[in-house]
Amino acid sequence: ANNLKVDESNFTGELYASKNVEGDTGDTEVAYPANMLLRNSTVIEGEAIMLVEKVGVDTEEGKGVMQANEDNDVKTPLNKQLDDLGRYISYASFTLAALILVGRLLYYYFTVVTTGGFEWINFFEVLLNSIMIAVALIVVAVPEGLPMSVTVSLALSMRKMLKENNLVRKLHACETMGAATVICTDKTGTLTQNKMQVSEAEFFSLVGGKLTDDVTSNIIREGIAANTTAHIDRTGEQLNTIGNPTEGALLLWLESNGVDYNALREKAVIVDRLPFSTERKFMATLVDSGCGLGRVLYLKGAPEIVFSKCNKILIDGAVSSPEGYAKELEQKLFGYQNRAMRTLGFAYMAVNNDVADVDAALTSGSELIFVGITAISDPVRDDVPEAVGKCLSAGIQVKIVTGDTPNTAREIARQIGLWNDEDGEENRITGAEFEALSDEEAFQRVAKLKIMSRARPMDKQRLVRLLQQRGEVVAVTGDGTNDAPALNFAQVGLSMGSGTSVAKEASDITLLDDSFNSIATAVMWGRSLYRNIQRFVAFQLTINFVALIIVLFGSIFGTEVPLTVTQMLWVNLIMDTFAAAALASLPPNPLVMKDKPRKLTDFIITKQMTRTIFGVGILFVAALMTMLFLMGGSGEISVHSLTIFFTTFVMLQFWNLFNAKTLGTSQSAFNELHKNLPFVFVALLILVGQIIIVSFGGEVFRTEPLDPKTWGAIIVSTSVIFWGGELVRLIGRNSKK
Repeated sequence: ANNLKVDESNFTGELYASKNVEGDTGDTEVAYPANMLLRNSTVIEGEAIMLVEKVGVDTEEGKGVMQANEDNDVKTPLNKQLDDLGRYISYASFTLAALILVGRLLYYYFTVVTTGGFEWINFFEVLLNSIMIAVALIVVAVPEGLPMSVTVSLALSMRKMLKENNLVRKLHACETMGAATVICTDKTGTLTQNKMQVSEAEFFSLVGGKLTDDVTSNIIREGIAANTTAHIDRTGEQLNTIGNPTEGALLLWLESNGVDYNALREKAVIVDRLPFSTERKFMATLVDSGCGLGRVLYLKGAPEIVFSKCNKILIDGAVSSPEGYAKELEQKLFGYQNRAMRTLGFAYMAVNNDVADVDAALTSGSELIFVGITAISDPVRDDVPEAVGKCLSAGIQVKIVTGDTPNTAREIARQIGLWNDEDGEENRITGAEFEALSDEEAFQRVAKLKIMSRARPMDKQRLVRLLQQRGEVVAVTGDGTNDAPALNFAQVGLSMGSGTSVAKEASDITLLDDSFNSIATAVMWGRSLYRNIQRFVAFQLTINFVALIIVLFGSIFGTEVPLTVTQMLWVNLIMDTFAAAALASLPPNPLVMKDKPRKLTDFIITKQMTRTIFGVGILFVAALMTMLFLMGGSGEISVHSLTIFFTTFVMLQFWNLFNAKTLGTSQSAFNELHKNLPFVFVALLILVGQIIIVSFGGEVFRTEPLDPKTWGAIIVSTSVIFWGGELVRLIGRNSKK
């Protein structure tokens, strides 16, 4: 190998890894040895001859592909909770159906058989009718609209999240993000821009730090443009660099200052060049200046090396002695390095026209003049600190898992607000140290871990597994092949839009803008979606509870069934299907980010929901049973009275739909109602549908038309449940204030 530099960002996040035959880089914690080249990494500088030792699935990329395609046996939190809910509803519905069947038969026995009026035909008629009611009640009790509601909610969220730069590849990921308790995030390209940029340029003679038309500015401009092997690719919408990322960052800095580096490079005639090497730690180019400076030698490299070769320093347009500046330079470099920045020093000297090569120029006796330094880094994305803050305030742990150096990872963590002065060694670890830990030690260590540097693919996957064993719901971000195993085994894998195809294939969501802020948005959508599902569950179970109790009591104590099979199926249709669509269409609420993540052991029905279901349900049952008692006081209940009863039952649920919209909040049901037209449309559809059924249902639905006055009385009287809810929410808002 000769001066070999490789971009290993697909595996470690490092844009600029040095390689050599000896395998020694001076860093004992590198993710991969310096004498190993990985398939799908990119040579950016130098040359080498290599021997292929592994191919296919034995390569690091191949291992990632295999791990990414393994079956993920991790069940999502929502699936677990819906399974539990389904079991409880099944037990309850079959129990109540059995009670109805037995109750009606007992009623028949005491009212018919004991009086001597038993007939087999009548008995079988009652038995068959009772079985039909029991079966219909089982159908009503099981909210079969729930799977549809969940699917519709997920699909709507999937479509809307695309507008927020979240391309959802697997439906369950929409909701699971809302349950995330830990986010293991890659650094390069997710937290940072994945583009080296000049963070600070300290050229001592620049007025206000800006390039002008003076001689000093010309020296700086031409020195950067000519003394480099990098290029800028202008074919895309954005400027991209070709070659060494650090040198490319200098060219981008020139472009940002309005300098056309290519024009300067074409004017400067290169006489000789000494390429950069790890031994020299600098590169030099001898040119005939295109700025009228004659023959000039430009030097660029490690600041301490370049400074040690200089006899003079250029400050405020005047050349002076460098004595006394060495200590100041050392302090500045120390500060930059602590902030994980790469530093470069610049120098130049004018030589005679007969000097034909760099070595001759360096030994010509001319004075090398130090010009200044630059600090280059992969900067943090502007929106990341705020997005990380949102996640932390929402009770979500954020852990950086990167193949980069420990110092770089810690500095990035500090910049995004994850690392603070109280954190110590227990909060960070390297991949090698993590691998050396036993499973028990690692299980305890991951709880407080904030940074894992020099991480390899299996380290990241092991971290995810251990966190899941601790009961965490883990979301993983990544863009490289090394991230694929962890992306696959996490509950939610988030790949970058600019990432590798292996990472995208293993992920559940692709962040099209590569931004961590999109992760915070996905969490908000997931939590809002889960709350919508809870709203539908509470709304639907209230209906089921009321219907079951009404039919149970009515079938036991009366000969006329209060709600017929067809009426219950109609209620099932409009409330399961239409109401599910209405509640599924509710937009996300940013206030959910103030809540803490729910636990895996939490049941989907909370204590508040339980109080709402039984409290409202008992209130409805009391009102409806009172109606039945008053209607049947003189004997058999007329069809007209049963139509009023049926309509009252539906309208109570209609108004309760608006209460369900506000479940979990103290906001008014009118809040932003104009922005949620699908909800309003579905609510009106339920009302119009009920009017049509009552008016034209006839014998099929056991209804007869009601006059406008009766309709008005039913709508106004049943709306009490809505206005009562609004009063409770108003009191709640005032108590919070």
